[in-house]
Amino acid sequence: MKIALAQINTTIGDYAGNKARILEAVERARSDGADVCVFPELALCGYPPMDLLQRTSFLRNHQDALDELATEIRGIDVVIGALASAPEDGIRPVSNAALVLRDGKVVATQRKTLLPTYDVFDEARYFEPGRKRRVQDVGGRRVGVAICEDAWSGDFWGEARPYGVDPVAELVELGAELLIIVSASPWQQEKSEFRERMLTHASQQHGVPLVFVNLVGGNDELIFDGGSFVASANGNVTHRLSMFEEDYAVADVFEAGDPEPAAERIKQLEKALVLGVRDYLHKLGMSTAVIGLSGGIDSAVTAYIAARALGPENVKGILMPGPFSSTHSVTDAERLVENLGIQHKIVPIESIYKGFLEQFQVLFGAEESYGLTQENLQARVRGTLLMAVSNYEGRIVLATGNKSELSVGYTTLYGDLVGGLAVLGDVLKRDVYALARFANREREQIPPGTIDKPPSAELAPDQFDTDSLPEYAVLDEILEQVIENRRPSTRIRIPDGGSADTLDWVLRALDRNEYKRRQAPLVLRVSDKAFGTGRRIPIVHRTKWGI
Repeated sequence: MKIALAQINTTIGDYAGNKARILEAVERARSDGADVCVFPELALCGYPPMDLLQRTSFLRNHQDALDELATEIRGIDVVIGALASAPEDGIRPVSNAALVLRDGKVVATQRKTLLPTYDVFDEARYFEPGRKRRVQDVGGRRVGVAICEDAWSGDFWGEARPYGVDPVAELVELGAELLIIVSASPWQQEKSEFRERMLTHASQQHGVPLVFVNLVGGNDELIFDGGSFVASANGNVTHRLSMFEEDYAVADVFEAGDPEPAAERIKQLEKALVLGVRDYLHKLGMSTAVIGLSGGIDSAVTAYIAARALGPENVKGILMPGPFSSTHSVTDAERLVENLGIQHKIVPIESIYKGFLEQFQVLFGAEESYGLTQENLQARVRGTLLMAVSNYEGRIVLATGNKSELSVGYTTLYGDLVGGLAVLGDVLKRDVYALARFANREREQIPPGTIDKPPSAELAPDQFDTDSLPEYAVLDEILEQVIENRRPSTRIRIPDGGSADTLDWVLRALDRNEYKRRQAPLVLRVSDKAFGTGRRIPIVHRTKWGI
């Protein structure tokens, strides 16, 4: 049985564009002699459509596109994720479903049973769940079709099994010879390997081959990695598609294969960020970006990612040296610009800064120093200039702050927080350094001086980040335990170099700066718990970090 895996990149609501991609893959599969062509979850409308599902026009346009698509399917079976009308006694009007198209018609519908409502998911808000699982006739075989979360409830989880229903096991009990999983599973670090282990465990446990087809591409903060694959009945992966790019393959699911190994973790992270930036801009109809370059590690890595995503000719770096900028920071930024081949301008801010200080005397009276107020002023002057470039040249500002800084508020509202997208907002400082070193794997991209020097905001004389923060190695380990592993304070291991006071400071800073994060740009999600729609913490509360 030959199955075509069509790992496509869709745009939410772009019915014409999505349908064209689907039909192109169907025609290719038919020419290749495939019996079946499989697409990702909600491939026709794009994922996740969120409250667009509450627009009558969105649902009507989906039905029109589905009717048009079905009439063009001939000579091959197509399994595709799409919306389906809910049963008449349902509470919500539509279901998330997998449809089987054949000879101009929808011949079978399997509605999604398990609707995730954690992290970035809120499917129970929109969809009526499926109540029955049925084996379908697909490509002349008895096939069990499941949608994404329906495959996340098997014995692989042991006692931690998240649901009381196992749709995949039910499908096998009903006589499925093959499992097809259509999915829109967003990427985070180490998830692709975990997901593959979980699904191959299911194929081995049930003794049936499995086809997994996942969405690829960026939609808002979510990045979908693709990584589609075929597993044999003994749980071996026989075919594996590329990660972070559209791909297509035809596989005989009942024959052995020899897939390429998955890429290493840091390479996956780089490719995820590149895809996230590219798709965010391009799907918005934009192509150019501007970045404030300080000579530091964060702005350097952001510029490198942007140049890879958009092409260096579409990226502009603005160097804005101030009264406390070191000479080596300016030369490192200039060397970065030369290495990457991006556009740049040098705009000193000292005269603007002094003009504000004169007005501070009117506001606050004469002072030798206005402390943090004048430090933040420099960041806000730079933010204003970046937004001016954005307005005048139609470029999106890419914010450069990392997750470590964003977590504890080491960032300035209306300063370095300005922008349309926070590229590294879910990347801890340690991984920013790892990305920089990986960028230099073949030739110098990030100047060595940028990597080696102690990090500093350079907003005051002889300033270093460690004047205000714990060492990043200590800070990052605590943040990982608190945010991503969600451990209570009593179960957090204090890293070497830290103390109970360090832990207390980090926990208080994390809660205290929620108001800043609400005003930050959209953060590309690459971890298990990113700042954004998947982490919903009140700004005002009086709870403790206990059990």
